[in-house]
Amino acid sequence: MASEDRDPRHHTQKMQSRLQETITHLREDIEKVDEPQLKAMFETSAEVLNGLKTAFAHYEQKNESAWR
Repeated sequence: MASEDRDPRHHTQKMQSRLQETITHLREDIEKVDEPQLKAMFETSAEVLNGLKTAFAHYEQKNESAWR
């Protein structure tokens, strides 16, 4: 197994990148739909995923007491 695969930062950065792609996609699609409830669902989903992305960043940076 490559040392990169054992480095937690490799995985947290990949997850943050994938989450950001999904966040961007959701926010772009808000402009493509007319239904207000779906717009709200897309925005809510983007916000939730952004919180998860932040949690990965905090884990990586060890700046939250839970990750120390």
